Amino acid sequence: MKESLSAVPEKKPHMLCLHDRQSLSVSGVRDVDSFDEETVVMYTDLGELTVKGVGLHIHRLNIENGDVSVEGKIDSLYYTEPRMQGGFFGKLFR
Repeated sequence: MKESLSAVPEKKPHMLCLHDRQSLSVSGVRDVDSFDEETVVMYTDLGELTVKGVGLHIHRLNIENGDVSVEGKIDSLYYTEPRMQGGFFGKLFR
């Protein structure tokens, strides 16, 4: 059996499901960067997803499957483009 030694991870399907602005289910999450009661920041293949609100908490977290569930009063969701790997300082300090 051949094993792939590629460092590029497989892309996960990405889906958002928001219920009454109180419960958010997200699939396709690579990592959760930070979270507090007002902001949750997570990384997906489609960019960095930021959830803002009041009284937010992570109800379920399974990075292995890429599933995250956030509960609380959700005010906004927005994406930022994925950060370029390396950049000037990454090349400088190689």
